[in-house]
Amino acid sequence: MIYALSALVAVLLGVCGYLFAKLYKIRLSNNSHSNGKDYELKKTWSRFDELLGSLMVIHNLGAVGTGKTKQNEFFQIALDNACDLVSSTRGSVMVYDESKKELKIVASRGISREIIENTHIKKGEGIAGRAFENGEIIFVTDPSQNPQYKGFMGYYEQTDPFISLPLKVQEKVYGVLNVHLPKGSNSFSEYDLKFLNILGGETAVTLENIRLYESVENFYLEMVQTLARIIDAKDSYTGDHAARARERAVKLAKELNMPEQMVRYVEYAALLHDIGKIGIDARILLKPGKLTEEEFSEIKKHPVIGYQILAPIEFLAPVAQMVLYHQEWYNGAGYPDGLKGEEIPIGSRIVSTIDAWDAMTSDRPYRKAMPREKAREELQKGAGKQFDPRVIDAFLRLEEKEYLQSKPQ
Repeated sequence: MIYALSALVAVLLGVCGYLFAKLYKIRLSNNSHSNGKDYELKKTWSRFDELLGSLMVIHNLGAVGTGKTKQNEFFQIALDNACDLVSSTRGSVMVYDESKKELKIVASRGISREIIENTHIKKGEGIAGRAFENGEIIFVTDPSQNPQYKGFMGYYEQTDPFISLPLKVQEKVYGVLNVHLPKGSNSFSEYDLKFLNILGGETAVTLENIRLYESVENFYLEMVQTLARIIDAKDSYTGDHAARARERAVKLAKELNMPEQMVRYVEYAALLHDIGKIGIDARILLKPGKLTEEEFSEIKKHPVIGYQILAPIEFLAPVAQMVLYHQEWYNGAGYPDGLKGEEIPIGSRIVSTIDAWDAMTSDRPYRKAMPREKAREELQKGAGKQFDPRVIDAFLRLEEKEYLQSKPQ
């Protein structure tokens, strides 16, 4: 649903741009004999064009589901676009923290760090608090003479008029956009107010989409973690294997500079790579001795079973591919399809490395854990054969760093 809404918004913005362009051409043709009107029309179209550009930037940020680590970047981009739209050098975005019941500055321009750190506004308090509580735009002509503004900031840094605009979707208010008039201006124009209102509305819709996206992501993560616990319960010798694999997978994916969304997919793949073992007889999984050829053939089915379980879930489709191929070898000698090299998804190559390390350094029913140095040596031997050499290099760098940090000083 989120993706459908995002696509609809993108289409509507594109249609608006097209209609504005057509209107501009028609009006320009009708006013070709009036230089003054021509100049004003060009200026107005330029502002419309700038507004549409800003809306598309904000929309596109939200359409991909901005993670928590990127939310501040989103707020700053939204504020910068709003300030640029009216040539302002000072403004802020404040978002309501439900847990603390207060508004906090999450993006700013031209505001001191001291003000940012010490601003905690309750609902209904000061100008921003009133705009948030009532969901209405408030314009302050002289902040220095307004006691509510002093209460909002603690003290004031400048006396320029400003507008406090609630970021809301229907009746739900998420925060406030504060924009000060540029130096030398007496008031915001009618276009300024309309543009800021439109931009604030798109920012609020995008923020709502981000939070909905995060709710869906959290739901799926909880589901994935539950499935991982089921796997570990079935294959009891692995203990917390999935949790260890998850932690290492995230670090390794980041070490390889993978995009944030791909890091999340790799994280899920590490948690779920053995989910197909749900369909394998527990007597085979827990057998203390060497497996027969027939038993090993059964074990080799688990990547395909895992894929069949995950593939129908649209959100986990990329993860299903990583799970399907996590037993492939870099030289093509693995299973189920004998893929080789770059044919194997990078997520699968990461999971393969982590899975092998955990298998070697954990106690199994049929043997004790391998010493650390021996396990590192085995990974190095397997580079270019079983494992991707680039992934092995990155993994061993991380492992060495973790080992040195764990040693007593």
